[in-house]
Amino acid sequence: MVRLVLNRLFAAVPTLLLSALAVFAMIRLIPGDPAAVMLGDQADPASLAELRHALGLDLSLPSQFLRWAGRALHGDLGVSIRTGEPVLALVIDRFEVSARLVVVAVSLAAAIAVPAGIVAAWRQNGKLDLATVGTATVLLSIPGFWLGLMLLYVFGLKLGWLPVVGYVSFAEDTRAALLYLVLPLATLVLNEIGIVVHMSRASALDVLRLEYITHARAKGLSEWAILRRHVFRNAFGPTWTLIGLMLGNLLGGIAVVETVFTIPGLGRLLVDSILSRDYPVVQGCLLVIVFAYLVINLVVDLLYPLFDPRMSAL
Repeated sequence: MVRLVLNRLFAAVPTLLLSALAVFAMIRLIPGDPAAVMLGDQADPASLAELRHALGLDLSLPSQFLRWAGRALHGDLGVSIRTGEPVLALVIDRFEVSARLVVVAVSLAAAIAVPAGIVAAWRQNGKLDLATVGTATVLLSIPGFWLGLMLLYVFGLKLGWLPVVGYVSFAEDTRAALLYLVLPLATLVLNEIGIVVHMSRASALDVLRLEYITHARAKGLSEWAILRRHVFRNAFGPTWTLIGLMLGNLLGGIAVVETVFTIPGLGRLLVDSILSRDYPVVQGCLLVIVFAYLVINLVVDLLYPLFDPRMSAL
């Protein structure tokens, strides 16, 4: 296990380095002078030169990257041009909001979709299977922003059951915080259920065709015991990998939901920073998203043997 951890950590280093280089390059490929964009058209040459020096834009590109990467290794991602706050503190504060939302949404989606997919596989081509697959396909095909707007319209505007937009932290009011998160969570959960159902069902079908399932039935085990003790454990491995990918993808792509529901998370911070040309914050957001994705993949790989008996035996 120690060797596996070390190998994965060493493999993550070049990935993180290349990702940092890609983030740096993408920001530098944006047309125009960042200093001129930040200060506006009326800025005088002295102010432009001062800001360019502060941002390191007067250095060569390799020097700029080494300077930025060196500071990032020490936890210094710069200062927000728009607010004057340290980028790392700002990004971490917003990341906590997004991470809480994403983890809860993926957990709920997995808790609903994994058993549903396994039961659908058990009843393959039956009415329950067709209903489950049909519902999952419909949910998978609905765009997240449209689903969020429809939930807002129905449960917020028409019925008035839930708050329309906004955010309240749990430290201020736990009940209000839960109410404001119901619709964003429902949007994310409904969007992710479809793909998990399909993966869980496909994995369960592969397991149900194996010989030891026939042997378990010949021994007189009940169908529910077979599903619980044999099918679930052996079919959950590929689904676990998918759940890890979903966590990473949602952390990077939650901007739409956060914008629709005005949640002050990492995705909305990234969108706002792009619109305001706050390049240090944009770089910080992208770097944190990449780092979180690598950490999630590492955790998924390390926990995989717990969910797949075939890996535990190796």
